[in-house]
Amino acid sequence: MHIHLQNTPGDPLFAFSRQMWEEAASRAPDIGAGHHVTIGDTEADLQAALRTAEALVCDAGIIRTHFAEARTRPDAPRLTLLFATNAGLDRLAPFGWLPDGMILMNNRGTHDAKSGEFAIMAVLMLVNRIPEMVTNQRAGQWQKIWGTVLSRHRLTVVGLGTLGGATARNAAGFGMRVTGVRVHPRPHPHCSRVVGTDDLDTVLPETDVLVLACPLTDATRGLMDRRRLSLLPQGAGLVNIARGEVVDQDAVCDMLDDGRLGGAVLDVFTPEPIPAGHRLWTTPNLIISPHTSADDPATYNPHSLDIFLENLRAWRDGQPMPNRFDVARGY
Repeated sequence: MHIHLQNTPGDPLFAFSRQMWEEAASRAPDIGAGHHVTIGDTEADLQAALRTAEALVCDAGIIRTHFAEARTRPDAPRLTLLFATNAGLDRLAPFGWLPDGMILMNNRGTHDAKSGEFAIMAVLMLVNRIPEMVTNQRAGQWQKIWGTVLSRHRLTVVGLGTLGGATARNAAGFGMRVTGVRVHPRPHPHCSRVVGTDDLDTVLPETDVLVLACPLTDATRGLMDRRRLSLLPQGAGLVNIARGEVVDQDAVCDMLDDGRLGGAVLDVFTPEPIPAGHRLWTTPNLIISPHTSADDPATYNPHSLDIFLENLRAWRDGQPMPNRFDVARGY
């Protein structure tokens, strides 16, 4: 099989290399050996490879440019497997561009360790009032404030996929009382209870820290609006590692301004990057992470290749592909 790995221009930290592929293939020799593998850096490399490639591994931005938004379909007569090195593929919607017979995959699973650590770090920061300390530091104010231990707090995690599941696991390890929220309220090993999305309003008043870790779909866009944010207890904390569009960003800023929210750690925004002069830059008790919570340059591509090969094995064996993207559900 001809497998082509296309690098994103100007992003050397997340570039594929020949050594990276060979190491991944050695970890899965039953499926990684014997392929014709090309690696491209330029537009010319991509166009040349697509003429014979059967599998393309690349960032969703490349897929968007050459497939989702392209005026003409690329010359890729043999392309069957399209593997995006991203978990959330909302920027590729709507998916009418996806040809019949072509399989779209994401790299769900690559992010669990890093995002889980980031989320619990953010929860620790909120419970220990670090955003408030940073705001005081910027103002040159010495004001003693104290936090408490995590086991005294109630955490609600919206979305129990890779990101949310890792967050729940880490929080449970600290003794937090974890409530999970997802479409189908199946039990989760690290949650004391799980409720359906329709019951979100009932758990928000019992939430000390809210972590948003759900995919962006039609159902989750604007999920945390001003009304729902107001259901949180006075002084609650917010972490968003989902998508900026999941939450009413202005409402968050307003509630931080007036002290209704105790603090927030946000990794995703609308728009990105945040424009100069935007109110987010000066909102008190807010920590800004520039959409970097889930990505570790040292492990990201190796893990993505492992997942790609796992799916390639399933495809070869006629088994369900664990990362096949469901365009109807949006994840």
